[in-house]
Amino acid sequence: MGENVLGSSRQNQWRVSAQVIDMRRPEQPVRAVKLGTRDRSVIFDLQSTAIIVVDMQNDFCHPDGWLGHIGVDVTPARAPIAPLQALLPALRAAEVPVIWLNWGNRADKLNLSPALLHVYNPYGTGVGLGDPLPVSGAPVLQAGSWAAEVVDELMPNDTDIRVNKYRMSGFHDSELDSILRNLNVTTLLFAGVNVDQCVLCTLQEANFRGYDCLLLEDCSATTSPDYCRDATLYNVQQCFGFVVNAAELQQQLESNI
Repeated sequence: MGENVLGSSRQNQWRVSAQVIDMRRPEQPVRAVKLGTRDRSVIFDLQSTAIIVVDMQNDFCHPDGWLGHIGVDVTPARAPIAPLQALLPALRAAEVPVIWLNWGNRADKLNLSPALLHVYNPYGTGVGLGDPLPVSGAPVLQAGSWAAEVVDELMPNDTDIRVNKYRMSGFHDSELDSILRNLNVTTLLFAGVNVDQCVLCTLQEANFRGYDCLLLEDCSATTSPDYCRDATLYNVQQCFGFVVNAAELQQQLESNI
């Protein structure tokens, strides 16, 4: 009998046979990238990097989605679409995992507390989590619905990874951390909306868990007032990671592929 591989990720596998269990992970060559931040430069290894794209889905970014229904101008939330269209193919070509982190609640809402439901439907009379949208009829932020799907302009690739989240932090009560550890990821690139809410909460928790965090400023946006974005960028650079530029990253990726 020959040797067999156990493990869903090439970065985290055992090799086993009837005689031996080999737990050594294969060594990967370092692929260094250097980007400017707001005060210095940062160097990281593409080999242990993934990008997390947060909430670029219809309910937040489409005029007929949830935010549009309640009167929010979703134009700012669509700002990351073009830079992500340019960056993601270069990341895929460099074999950097692309993770789509979207709100995707259970249809029965059994994972959602009354306190969480109240945030989005404070009087119980509006269109809240799981309620049908007036235009499409899609249930708000429900897994498998049009409302929770990535916008058409950013159609995920077959090799991309999808993770549902149920809070502003994508780590709470989800499989995100297990997936990242299986991929042997230590550095996370963050993009998406809203940068001052779900992106920030996920980035903060990643920092708390020991990941190195890089916020792609030109691939992140918010429908909140400008001061919310400004404060977020300041606090990320000051406390939780570094603020970098996707266009600079894309240039380096394309020059090295």
